[in-house]
Amino acid sequence: MISASEKFRVGDKDNIPLSSPDIGQAEIQAVVDVLKTPHLSLGPKLVEFESAFARYVGTKYARAVNSGTSGLHLCIKALGIKEGDEVITSPFSFISSANCILFERAKPVFVDIRTDTFNIDESKIEEKITEKTKAILPVHVFGYPCAMEKIKQIADKHNLFVIEDACEAIGAEVDGMKVGTFGDCSVFAFYPNKQMTTGEGGMIVTNNEEIANLAASLRNQGRDDGMEWLAHARLGYNYRLSDINCALGMAQLGRIDEFLAKRESFARAYALRLAEIDGIVLPPQGSNNINRSWFVYVVRLNNDFSKTDRDEIIRRLRREGIGCNRYFPPIHLQPFYVEKFGYKKGSFPVTEEVSGRTIALPFYNNLNEKQIDCVADELKSIIREVKK
Repeated sequence: MISASEKFRVGDKDNIPLSSPDIGQAEIQAVVDVLKTPHLSLGPKLVEFESAFARYVGTKYARAVNSGTSGLHLCIKALGIKEGDEVITSPFSFISSANCILFERAKPVFVDIRTDTFNIDESKIEEKITEKTKAILPVHVFGYPCAMEKIKQIADKHNLFVIEDACEAIGAEVDGMKVGTFGDCSVFAFYPNKQMTTGEGGMIVTNNEEIANLAASLRNQGRDDGMEWLAHARLGYNYRLSDINCALGMAQLGRIDEFLAKRESFARAYALRLAEIDGIVLPPQGSNNINRSWFVYVVRLNNDFSKTDRDEIIRRLRREGIGCNRYFPPIHLQPFYVEKFGYKKGSFPVTEEVSGRTIALPFYNNLNEKQIDCVADELKSIIREVKK
């Protein structure tokens, strides 16, 4: 077993962080180059990044915004979803995938998840559709694609929009098609813990010119192309992404295949090391037609462990300098969702069961196998102690 003294130094203490951005000289130089120009926002790097990202994903249009949350909000807004409407989505996600619906006073309608992929259970969607339903918002949780063919069939049958939350899934594919190309519009995110980063940032992609143009206006205080700076065609927001961020994004996008390959190799290394530990359910690697994009590495404890056991394991891992977290707490049990909608424990049992047993382990582009060995050894030892 690797001792704490053999771990890797981050700051002033031995530590293996939960996540860490991969920034090299190319990224630094790209940002410096922009700082030497007068174009710090709404400049050429914005257009360059959007064009390159659209080519990478395989859509006609891409519109950069300052976060994935902003991108999801603009998709809801651009599709005309409003107060009284309903949008079907998952309760097992980062909270913004549901909050973006509330921003327009519509109602998120939750559908429980699958135990294998943690994605929305497509077999349960139709029973939640009402005359108020306007869209389905599937989340590709942890970079594993949802069952998009089935979801699209349901949406087409009921004349519903599809908004893909691909914030965690850049590069993931279904039958050779990248996620983000199935919906009416889709959103990616570039927070520092993602596969690639712009610091803060997100990207809306679509094949619909009207949605693309509306998103570009809404992110820029409601200005339309060609309007004077103090002229505004509609209510908008300051959701712009600066050219500084876009320059960083261009450098990162140029390395995306490298990043995804690294993360795939680390996921396989984790799977080999953790397979020997009793009590752990490993995440799915993918399949013949599924190419997942590894955002985080999340394991699930089996039924021998309680939520209290899980929390104790996390506490002990952190005490040993190993970054880890609960991914994700159920959205419907967040205090203001309970207050607003009356949700309670048992509302979505699969989500709650999964949520109470998951642990996100250190995972990032510059992880290495020695660190993985350290994490696996500590986890094995701690699980044995907790299980006694």
